[in-house]
Amino acid sequence: MTTSRTRTHRKKKITAVTALLVVGGSGAFAFWSSMGAGTGSVSTGTSTPFTVTSGTATGGALTPGGPAQTVPFTVTNPGTGSQNLAAVTVTVAGPGGTTWTEVSGCSASDYTVGTPTITAGQIASGASVSGTVTVTMINLTTNQDACKNATVPLYFSAR
Repeated sequence: MTTSRTRTHRKKKITAVTALLVVGGSGAFAFWSSMGAGTGSVSTGTSTPFTVTSGTATGGALTPGGPAQTVPFTVTNPGTGSQNLAAVTVTVAGPGGTTWTEVSGCSASDYTVGTPTITAGQIASGASVSGTVTVTMINLTTNQDACKNATVPLYFSAR
């Protein structure tokens, strides 16, 4: 009898140890689930005006009905992010686009400014794109002597 009792007792011990290993080894975990919400914010910057610089005009001196001069220019993005250049316009104008009145008897209406040639699109921070524009003097039916030796101001607007 001792033998069968020892075997039964041994089976119970093995079963108890196995049960402990199964429960302990599998790691029983319990948790609560929940949901939550919160708020936060970030701030955005703003655009920075492009800078436009022009170079030295090439071509012969402007004369009524004469050849055009070509003016190179560069548009630079001084901002901290990429900005879109949609277009550049150029006019004969005084400071800030004001009417040119420095030469009596000669005005913006004596000249034609062509459409600027430039590649529009995204300009990265600190990057530049270059373009050109042509300027001609119109041959009017009136005396244009007042325009002799005039320095014709150009106003560039990049947007």
